[in-house]
Amino acid sequence: MKNVFYIMVIVMLCMLCACKTVPVTGRKQLNLVPNSMIQALAFSQYDSVVKVSATLSQNDERAQMVTRTGTKIQQAVEMYMQQNNMSKEIKNFKWEYNTINENIINAWCMPGGKVVVYAGLLPVTQNETALAVVMGHEIAHAIARHGNERMSTGLLMSLGGLVLEEALKEKKQETQLLFLGLYMVGSKLAIELPNSRMQESEADKLGLIFMSMAGYNPDEAVPFWQRMAAENKGNKLPQFLSTHPSDETRIKKLTELIPGIKAQYYKQ
Repeated sequence: MKNVFYIMVIVMLCMLCACKTVPVTGRKQLNLVPNSMIQALAFSQYDSVVKVSATLSQNDERAQMVTRTGTKIQQAVEMYMQQNNMSKEIKNFKWEYNTINENIINAWCMPGGKVVVYAGLLPVTQNETALAVVMGHEIAHAIARHGNERMSTGLLMSLGGLVLEEALKEKKQETQLLFLGLYMVGSKLAIELPNSRMQESEADKLGLIFMSMAGYNPDEAVPFWQRMAAENKGNKLPQFLSTHPSDETRIKKLTELIPGIKAQYYKQ
């Protein structure tokens, strides 16, 4: 019982000492893993995915659209973080955008700004503004440090409440395996552990703000998610929806959020 008590005390101290604040929402979150460590893992895994994948030519119109959209959102993110005195949170981001020529309905952004869009998503987005909905949402997960939050929770659960310093020094292999568990490497890379409803709501809100600041009309979010919901009615669940639930509740929340965000951040 003593050991259990000590572990509980350690866990509580870790949580108290490692709380960060999510941009916009102000929610306190657990961030035990140094950003430098999680970004190093992310950059390595991203490179391994891109190198083995058949990426679209940089001259391809679709690839150019992905890079153009990502760059606009990146600039909006940098402006937003500067305006809110949080530029240091993204100073080590190494932004990169790649389009993988595979018929997969998916897109993702790793910690540190590494983005991939699969060609199979583009027939569903149908236009650049809807693509901005997806990329804004995925980039928002990275800005809000959701990957770090989920990995921190996993560390506490899988390493038995060890003090962070000991966990990172003595459990390097376990830490790396945990990262790989969150980010399955391969042509069908996707976050394996679903984002929480709270994280999804935060990414939705931040994503709408970023796309609006980038000059994209946030009204497009509703018809896009309706199209994704329609894809969900088929026999095969699109990979994007396996970890990004699209339902009436989400669409309703987006509908409520859009007017205020559009009025404050969207400049035509």
